[in-house]
Formats: sequence, structure tokens, C-alpha cells
Amino acid sequence: MIAPCFSRGQLEQLAKLLGEEVTGSQLSLMLEQVSLIDQIELSTKWRRIYKAFVIYQNNKNCSNQIMNFIKLVLEPASYVANSSHYHDVLNNVSAILSFVGFEIREDGRIYECLRSKTVTDAEQRAKTLKKQLEHRGSHKEIFKYCLPELLTNNYFHSVFEANKGLFQRIRDLSGLTTDAVALIEQVFSTTPILIINNYTSKSEKDEHKGFCNLLKGLCGMFRNTEAHEPKYSWNITEQDALEILGLVSYCHRRLDNAQQIRMV
Repeated sequence: MIAPCFSRGQLEQLAKLLGEEVTGSQLSLMLEQVSLIDQIELSTKWRRIYKAFVIYQNNKNCSNQIMNFIKLVLEPASYVANSSHYHDVLNNVSAILSFVGFEIREDGRIYECLRSKTVTDAEQRAKTLKKQLEHRGSHKEIFKYCLPELLTNNYFHSVFEANKGLFQRIRDLSGLTTDAVALIEQVFSTTPILIINNYTSKSEKDEHKGFCNLLKGLCGMFRNTEAHEPKYSWNITEQDALEILGLVSYCHRRLDNAQQIRMV
């Protein structure tokens, strides 16, 4: 397969991104490995990469070895200790690759994708649900249970896995093994196992009851949908996902201060 050429501006942006990911000595070895000419006399890594890319495209009229260089730099094993940074780099590189109809994924391989026609298209590709949730200060437990789905903007499964994680946390805190509404009714009944406040005044008991009903609502809407209806019938938009995950985050925050007052 012949990979199409990038524009000079796209090559420059790729070079700047990739130049941040390698040392000077690593760069020399990697350029040699994919048979790209290293202009080692140039002062900066990104300029060496850019020049090598330009020479290759001018000679071959394609970007095949440029793609191979990208895969070499973004080899997943090199980022085992820094997966968050890795996903950020993947998103930014994919935003540029998308202008020629490609993207690089978590396995370090390059795939065809819908071609970006505008800067907005490319920016949207680089913007993940995870970044938006981080910006909102969402609870860390959300990322614990659905990180792969968040990183790929998989709205339905982000919500689905986050809800599973919420109910698993309630099981962990309460010591119960039940699920769904039965779990919520046992844990937050009028003789509760867990409480989210002092549970003494009427207003505190009303708040407790409201929290219980909120959990039941989340459970009823999203907890077991996949067993009954196909994924495509649940049209969850990005905005839907952000708002639902906001509720899940709120529930986790209330659970942070939960007290177990009855043993099971």
C-alpha cells in the first residue's frame, strides 16, 4: 500500500511532536533503521526529522517510510511507565495523520480512518472524553474503570463501564456481593449499611434517600442495557456521556466520606 504524501506544514508538525519523544542518539538509530537520510549537522531534533521526511517524500512521492518511522518512535513498549503521556502523543499525531486518512492506535499500528478536511475535524479527533473529564475535575475512580473507553471516545461503553465501577465500589465498601437495585436497597435502606452523612436529622435522612434513588436511577438507565438491547440502539452523545459521568463522579465523591454503620 502506498501512503499519500503530507504537506510541508503537516511534516513540520509531525517532526516537532516526534522530536520530543527521542534523544539525539535514538534519533540517529531510528532514522537509519527506516532508511531515512539523517542531516545530523542540523541543530535540533525536529529539524533533522523534518529534513529527512522532506527528502524522502521528494524522492519517493509517498510517505511509507515516514509512517514506519512514526511507528518506531511510538512503539508501545517504550511507554509502559507513562501511558497517559503516550495516549496524548497518539492523539496529537493521529490528528495530523488524519489529514491523509490514517491514525495510529494504542497497539502502535497505523490504520486507515476518515480523512480530516478541516482543522476542526483534526482537533476533534485529538480531543478525548478523558481530557474533558480531567478538565472538569472528575473523580479518579471513573478513570480506574473505563480508561480505554474514554481514550477512544466510546460514549456508550464509557458510561456502561463507569456504572459497573460505581456499583463495584459500593460492593467493596459494604462487603455485599449482590448487584443492581437489590444492592442499592440493601446498602442504603432505612436500616443502612453505609451512610453518606450523620443520618440523624430528617434532612440528612432525606438526603440519604435521595442519594439512594439517584443510584437506582443510574442503575435502571444504564447498568444492564447491554444484556437487552444492541449497542446501536442507545444513542449516547458526547454531551450525554459527560453529564452522566458527571453524576457518576458525584456519587463517587459522596462515597469518599461514606461510613459503614452496620456489618453484614
